[in-house]
Amino acid sequence: MYSPDGSSFAVGLSDGTISVYATSNWERTCILDGHSEGITSIAYSPNGERIVSGSYDTTVRIWNVATGDCLYILIGHTSSVDGVAYSPQGNVVASRSGDNTLRIWDVETGDCRYTISSQSYINDMAFSSGGDNIAVGCSDCTVKLWDAETGTCVRKLSGHEEGISSIVYSPQGDQIVSAGEDMTVRLWDVETGECRHTMIGHADRVSNVHYSPKGDHIASVSHDKTVRLWNVGAGTIRKISNNHSDIVLSVKHSPKRNQIASCSQDSTIRIWDAETGVHYRTLIGHTEWVNDIVYSPQEDQLVSCSNDGTVRLWDVESGTCRHILTGHSGEVCTVAFSPNGSQLASGDMTVRLWNTESGECQYILIGHSDGVWFVTYSPQDNQIASSGWDSTIRLWDLATGDCQHTLTGHSDSIERIVYSPNGNQIASASWDKTIRLWDVKEGVCSHIFIGHRDEVTRVVYSPQGNQVASASNDHTVRLWDVESGECHQTLIGHKKRIGAIAYSPRGNLMASWSDRGEARLWDVETGECRWTLDYDTVYTKSYTILKHNIVWMSSDMESFITGCRGGSVRVWDVTREGDQYHVRMRWRSTNGQLTVEDARIQDAKGLSRLNGGLFKQRGAVGEPVIRLGLREASKKVIAMSSVVSKLKSSPSAADLSTTQSEQQLEE
Repeated sequence: MYSPDGSSFAVGLSDGTISVYATSNWERTCILDGHSEGITSIAYSPNGERIVSGSYDTTVRIWNVATGDCLYILIGHTSSVDGVAYSPQGNVVASRSGDNTLRIWDVETGDCRYTISSQSYINDMAFSSGGDNIAVGCSDCTVKLWDAETGTCVRKLSGHEEGISSIVYSPQGDQIVSAGEDMTVRLWDVETGECRHTMIGHADRVSNVHYSPKGDHIASVSHDKTVRLWNVGAGTIRKISNNHSDIVLSVKHSPKRNQIASCSQDSTIRIWDAETGVHYRTLIGHTEWVNDIVYSPQEDQLVSCSNDGTVRLWDVESGTCRHILTGHSGEVCTVAFSPNGSQLASGDMTVRLWNTESGECQYILIGHSDGVWFVTYSPQDNQIASSGWDSTIRLWDLATGDCQHTLTGHSDSIERIVYSPNGNQIASASWDKTIRLWDVKEGVCSHIFIGHRDEVTRVVYSPQGNQVASASNDHTVRLWDVESGECHQTLIGHKKRIGAIAYSPRGNLMASWSDRGEARLWDVETGECRWTLDYDTVYTKSYTILKHNIVWMSSDMESFITGCRGGSVRVWDVTREGDQYHVRMRWRSTNGQLTVEDARIQDAKGLSRLNGGLFKQRGAVGEPVIRLGLREASKKVIAMSSVVSKLKSSPSAADLSTTQSEQQLEE
């Protein structure tokens, strides 16, 4: 969270501490240490001199930001403190808790002025602009307005059919907007208590709402994965976000066109401008998950494969489908272009080779006894390798379609294979916890790399071809010497299985991405983790992640793309000055929010503890999920939206015009 003047940034951590950073250089200025359990919420005082914090330890603390001293420990709640807020005047603090109470505290004495008890859980609270009232949204479907001075209920707003998830006052203070689990947004007159508009359109619970700075429109975010803008005067829809509506399974970059393609479980392919993040085309045709996409070498075509059993060849310039390639009898999980672009390969339980000009099937390569998980062409364009669930690798002659070698040795499914840069070797990653190097000419295994303690999911060669990197479900990345077969680095730090790894174009950096949404950047020479971001902690309906993708974009200013759950695609820039790595998110598109502002982190070491908070200020928007303890899990799942969090917390929010907001959502 930013201070009111934007000079500092505070983030609460799961270890019970709060770190405060100066935004001028992003150096940590102090650590506020005192809570015995994780921090659930923090808020700056209006003058920025104090911070109030709530914790799972049931206490509220008020801190002096300059000295780091704890001024007051506010005791009274009997369950976790789930939200805290300063009044606009800064003379009182409100806290809400899992014990179904809201408490108002005097910031000068630390005394509790009064306690508001609720028969149901308090999901949200908001002070009026004048500070004379506080609105409370509850799971009993009502919004209640309380006199902030006396603690008496002055009005009850009824109309929602399910619990209230978010409430906010208009900038003028004469209206309240509420979001409900009943999929509606309601606009209320504060003076009369009447519901002026009921805004219907979302297909799932609305998790958060916020007014524009001018108060003329409302943004709402829903678990239906859309963002909607509403006219306050008429209560009608203005804009609906445009984005993937389900997990992103693959992303690819086209350097010549400076564009990014992404495919998703929502059965669509989307094309983005790599520099600005503007989405300008959606390719529609598949009827099931789109598992993978690949640009042709000339980058004028894009091929996609799907669970609907088809392969589609798209014209990149026009977005039209040139060919629908049918013949597979099952889900098509993998597809690849030949180096010259004249042919492509796809696999289900067979491998099919297609002529890209005519769309005709040239060969059906039969031999695997189970599903084909991966296909790849040799750099010399004379051979194709396929691997799958039958634990074998098959090498096929492209001229005749004959199987040249069947490589056996793995005792479990092979998830990934890759040719060495010179095409003389193949590296394979298997669920048997090993990596094998194979001599392509002789068809024999030259090295077995043993060390991982769980399934190996990814393997890649360094650009120079002298090193192989492997990623495993044991949460580690290992770097192996191709000549000696020795492991000379084990990269430790991820807390979940690793779904993607990639060398930078110069081979000096390694990017990795794990199932908990954590990205790490490693120095290949030293094995040191240079940058960490625990990003994907925003609640989604499904926590299952089938694929992650990391694609490095350029060799001059190193940049990489990540695509994962929640329909999210992000582009990151990485530069180095001395021994410091600078990571900036160029743009991100998720839940309809496109961010193009500069987010430069000076010293990126150790950011995993920040739970993504530090990236909220510019390049990344949103707040981490408040992780509930077991005793609270049955009461509530808290979800914060990226758009609303940005509007609430960014110091530049007041400068964000209606036109800019609409333009971002339209993009």
